[in-house]
Amino acid sequence: MTDASHSPAAADPAVAKVHWDQSQMRTEFANVINVVSTREEFSLLFGINSTWSLAEGKGFEVKLSNRIVLTPFAAKRLHALLSERIAEYEAKNGALNIAP
Repeated sequence: MTDASHSPAAADPAVAKVHWDQSQMRTEFANVINVVSTREEFSLLFGINSTWSLAEGKGFEVKLSNRIVLTPFAAKRLHALLSERIAEYEAKNGALNIAP
């Protein structure tokens, strides 16, 4: 869900408002993401790691569920939006430390 205060229309009434139609939206969970890119597109691959034990020596089992394909410009906008939201989250909840 989007907060109206983050909308360009909230700051400038001359900017057209965006109506977010959620009638066909699905929600899916992913705990794994990978990104593959070419000159023309970025593909975001989402899936679920269902590995219970690495002791069996089989490696990770990731079941991919969704692929989102973006233009490089849309990928850059996504990067900017995610950076802003993560900074807001960390300001409220503390730093998110992830392993390299």
